[in-house]
Amino acid sequence: MNDLCRLSANEAVERINQGKLTSEELTQACLERIEEREPEVEAWMHLDAGYSLAQARERDRAAIRGPVHGLPFAVKDIMDTADMPTGYGSPIYQGYRPRADAACVAMTRAAGGVLLGKTVTTEFASRHPGKTKNPHDPTHTPGGSSSGSAAAVADFMAFMAFGTQTLGSVIRPASFCGCVGYKPSYGEVSTEGVKENTGSFDTVGLFGRAVEDLPLFRAAVTGEPVRALEAVSVKGLRVGLCRTPLWDRAQDYTQALVEGAAAQLAKAGAAVTDLDLGGPFTDFEPMGRRVSDYEIARALSWERTHHFDLLSEFQQGKMKDWPVVSYDEYREAEGVMSACRAYLDEASKAFDVLLTPSATGEAPEGLDNTGDTSFNILATWTYVPCVTLPVFKGPSGLPVGLQLVGHRCRDHRLFEISRAVLAALSS
Repeated sequence: MNDLCRLSANEAVERINQGKLTSEELTQACLERIEEREPEVEAWMHLDAGYSLAQARERDRAAIRGPVHGLPFAVKDIMDTADMPTGYGSPIYQGYRPRADAACVAMTRAAGGVLLGKTVTTEFASRHPGKTKNPHDPTHTPGGSSSGSAAAVADFMAFMAFGTQTLGSVIRPASFCGCVGYKPSYGEVSTEGVKENTGSFDTVGLFGRAVEDLPLFRAAVTGEPVRALEAVSVKGLRVGLCRTPLWDRAQDYTQALVEGAAAQLAKAGAAVTDLDLGGPFTDFEPMGRRVSDYEIARALSWERTHHFDLLSEFQQGKMKDWPVVSYDEYREAEGVMSACRAYLDEASKAFDVLLTPSATGEAPEGLDNTGDTSFNILATWTYVPCVTLPVFKGPSGLPVGLQLVGHRCRDHRLFEISRAVLAALSS
């Protein structure tokens, strides 16, 4: 059974559709893997093996319902589920049972998915870590805030898992744990039923094991038909090497790996040139953090005023002097964000895809720090899609991802380019 859990989502769905595999077999394989590995990795907040198997048997009795029919998936515990507790990573919500599923969960179930359980999130998808450990080395962080989802997929406990990204909460843990991470264009996937952190940036994303998994997810959560990935030639592909203004925060080996990937793509025939970000990007990071500080303080108003003592020290420190950011300061920051989006949109017209680091380096040692978000904010705050590919190893043998950034609302094209880039780098 454990061999089945190592399939990609795309491979598993294909076998189910061909009648070569049952959802019950897939689900049982995941549950066996969880039983084996969960004591070390601690990726889950809620599991119900009997309920998961009952869903799978129902899928096996029914006609194909959608693109992920029979596929076991996991949900970050920042998203509402009607039949499982939702805790948002906080003791304030211990035992809380929402009345409805989040939109992304409801649509995935309607498309035939089998909900395995809820994965660990940091507190309110912020920086205070949960219990999850990196599946490659339990003394290292899995990243955050979607820590449990990244670890569960990377460690073969689930075929796909939902995460959210406000700064770097999908791409960074995917890089640290060594799986494929996808942050869609802003607004492409409904955030209804997802506990708000920063409404201007919050995006529902996904963890998978292969680029081919991503169109299945996209179809499930948009209601659109599954689109096949068309072949893309690396030869002639216009690639922008975007070091970003924060390049000096990357480890030396990360810089070398990203620049080496660019050189390898150029050798394969891609047209690789540098993209330097200037203009409004001078103030990009401080203004974006100002937007986030303003919005999360208001999103957590009830928790702040009624249960301040149950917030983590991290969250208390951010909110004790509320309001930290004034309305006028917030509007100024929003203006800078809009200018940066327009600037990147124009600058990116010369490229098919941008290359940047997925993280500063390997997952840091220790569990009290989820890692640096410096190389994730570009795509998140400018609303463009991005994918991280598990192509590198760092000096300690831990995964290091490569981030590909695409054009807004052209997510499927980014999938096609990502597959081509991965093939070129793997060769």
